[in-house]
Amino acid sequence: QVQLVESGGGSAQAGGSLKLSCVASGRTDRRYAMAWYRQTSGPQRELVAGISSGGSTNYADSVKGRFTISRDNAGNTVHLQMNDLKPEDTAVYYCVAGPYWRFGALTDVNYWGKGVLVTVES
Repeated sequence: QVQLVESGGGSAQAGGSLKLSCVASGRTDRRYAMAWYRQTSGPQRELVAGISSGGSTNYADSVKGRFTISRDNAGNTVHLQMNDLKPEDTAVYYCVAGPYWRFGALTDVNYWGKGVLVTVES
């Protein structure tokens, strides 16, 4: 089992920045592909950004050029730097992990964090 704990959520003004972090613990003997998803008012969760164990990344079109995903050398901590925030970025952000990075994306999510709320005010 892998536990994921997010931090760094909060409020920001439009145009501002926030940085989210996610620490993985438990069975971290292997480097998992990790990603951030977000959920607004509806039930659907959308991919924001992902990063493979080797550092390859992918982004949703809506955040390209504004958000940057990264991971530390040990591979157990992932960050999401969010710049030029917009009100539509308001959501609960979830850190996820899984074993497979295929076709340029995390394809099987095995673990979810509890999520952190990001609120962007206009």
